[in-house]
Amino acid sequence: MQALAEAADWGDSSGGRAGKWCKSKSILIMFETMRVSVLVPSYRRPKDLARCLAALVAQTLKPDRVIVVTRANDFETLEVAKSSDAKLPVELVEVSTPGQVHALNAGLARCPAGIVAITDDDAAPRPDWLRRIRSHFDADRKVGGVGGRDWVHEQGGVLDGEKHLVGRFLWFGRMVGNHHLGAGPAREVDFLKGANCSFRIAAIGPIGFDARLRGAGAQVHNDLTASLAVKRAGWKLIYDPMVAVDHFPSQRFDEDKRHQFDANAAANRNHNFRLAIASGLPPYRRLAVLFWLCLVGSKSDPGVLLISLMFLKRDHVGLSRHRSVRHLLAKKS
Repeated sequence: MQALAEAADWGDSSGGRAGKWCKSKSILIMFETMRVSVLVPSYRRPKDLARCLAALVAQTLKPDRVIVVTRANDFETLEVAKSSDAKLPVELVEVSTPGQVHALNAGLARCPAGIVAITDDDAAPRPDWLRRIRSHFDADRKVGGVGGRDWVHEQGGVLDGEKHLVGRFLWFGRMVGNHHLGAGPAREVDFLKGANCSFRIAAIGPIGFDARLRGAGAQVHNDLTASLAVKRAGWKLIYDPMVAVDHFPSQRFDEDKRHQFDANAAANRNHNFRLAIASGLPPYRRLAVLFWLCLVGSKSDPGVLLISLMFLKRDHVGLSRHRSVRHLLAKKS
């Protein structure tokens, strides 16, 4: 079985989008060993990474491999990862191309058959995280992805609350996230959140993370794009609030800063969302989402109703931002 699992390793070392996958999904599932790898992309957040790796040391189900992907010139991150070698089976992957998508694909290419659990470097998985993830994949071979709640720590407290509607596109097109507030039993969803997600290699391997996504750092909606692609390939996605991580949102080192407006980041985010919808949803659901975007939209991508409300409120800042984002989108198209 070990030899077979190693033979099932896939992808190229360049971290490009998986295009060389040639094995039958059914054959791989039949013979796959359920080894559990953990993939952590990290950039210039060594203290956060140290906390994340300490949480992985404390797992009740020990990971078979911990893949840390970082830039070749990020020496502090490299040092933290190397210092964990004695406690964890850490494999370092160094990349030169910026962006989370390239980092994820580079790490994914090093994963053997089984499961890959993905978390952010500013998250700390709870001790039973991997055990609960593994139990869902063991229970149903049609499950292609599993995610859970990320308990967000900010401003000296923890965002609390309970939402039962999580990770869904409603029939009329509205997208509902709420992964950080999910409560209730495990259930099937439309998409998972990147800070706390996992995939069966047989499901994510042929797909990878979409290199068409824009951005030089977080590349927002890469998790949405991958989730929808896995689901459209016929796999189930499960959200279980008990599959939990503590999330300490940290500084980003690209134009997509937290709680700050940047026109280029907003244009990239809007482009990525449309790409996810166009490539991941069936036609009838795609039309519903596009209708919602045109009619209502969101704060970062307002539709007719929200733009009209801006005019009524004389929200000149909001209107100016909208015009600048639309200009950038038209310029890049």
